Amino acid sequence: MTMTNPMSTATERTSSDLERIARVGLSRVVEPGDPAALEAFDGMSVLEIWELLRSGAPRTERWSMRLANTDPERDLERAQLAGGRFVIPGDAEWPEQIEVLADAGQQARRGGVPFGLWVRGEADLRQALEKSVAVVGSRACSSYGEHAAAELSAGLADNQVTVVSGGAYGVDAAAHRGALAASGLTIAVLACGVDVSYPKRNTALFDRIAAEGLILSELPPGCSPTRLRFLARNRLIAASTLGTLVVEAAVRSGALNSAGWAEQCGRAVLAVPGPITSRMSEGAHLLVRERNAVLVTSIADILEAIAPLGTELTPYPHAPAEPTDGFDLEVRRTLDAVPVLRPAPAARIAVTAGLDTATVQQCLETLAEATLIEHTPTGWRLSPTHRRALGTT
Repeated sequence: MTMTNPMSTATERTSSDLERIARVGLSRVVEPGDPAALEAFDGMSVLEIWELLRSGAPRTERWSMRLANTDPERDLERAQLAGGRFVIPGDAEWPEQIEVLADAGQQARRGGVPFGLWVRGEADLRQALEKSVAVVGSRACSSYGEHAAAELSAGLADNQVTVVSGGAYGVDAAAHRGALAASGLTIAVLACGVDVSYPKRNTALFDRIAAEGLILSELPPGCSPTRLRFLARNRLIAASTLGTLVVEAAVRSGALNSAGWAEQCGRAVLAVPGPITSRMSEGAHLLVRERNAVLVTSIADILEAIAPLGTELTPYPHAPAEPTDGFDLEVRRTLDAVPVLRPAPAARIAVTAGLDTATVQQCLETLAEATLIEHTPTGWRLSPTHRRALGTT
């Protein structure tokens, strides 16, 4: 995968080059999801916004400090040195599904479509996201949450579903590792530059993801994470995938913020149940109880939720068949009255069952045909086969 380099001089640049340069510059100047920018630049093209900022117009003062130190060509070169590239609308790799962010969150004046996406790794971004699920949850997850995230992510990878997460400790890291363990594709969406490892202790994990999957961010190289950037990052995770699976999360958490964005983007919201005594599962339970999230207990549940309606239906397990299924009440009452080991005559069985002897005799014949009981010289008792099935021998 190669990156389009900007032309060396302005006169040689095409309109596409100029737009790429503008988008690179805006990705550094404007914070992801900045509500003030969404309002100030509403209805303007990328080139119009870039020229407005560079002109120093009165209403652009809040961005001028960053503009003075912005060098789009240097950012492109820095990304290329890190093995990255910048993907914009119109590129073959651009994932068009994220454009839902133009409408999602609009009432609150937050969200917005990224100016472009910084990508590190060899996989094709658009293809990788065509069938993808976000797996998110608590950084301080329990062993149960870590296990569930890894197992479900490995199962998704086995079904050629890309696992998308945020690269953090806990559930995120477990999800990435689970997908990698199954030789699947995983994408880490960061709240910093694609050349920045945060958290630092996940550096080896990020390097492996870049080698086998993708590192993704809307922030240019060198940017550090902030709390608000994490929240803005969540909208990108939700919009780019078919659904968001919350493994473990507190009621107030980044994972539930991601689930909220998934709802606004019209994506599936899924949740893994946990122990009722676990505070880490309170957020997941809240999603199921109050926000119609799909309760997930298996890979089949996830595949059904992200598939077109009526396909990939989950084959739920049914109770095993019982030998007495289909028998009427009198036959079942007679069977209950038959001794396990010491045979009894039909008359005694009739008294125990509370039925007349003629009815019991017919029922005994039915049960004998079903090999549930056997006849001995002294009466009736359960057959060896049925005794073994009941665990009484």
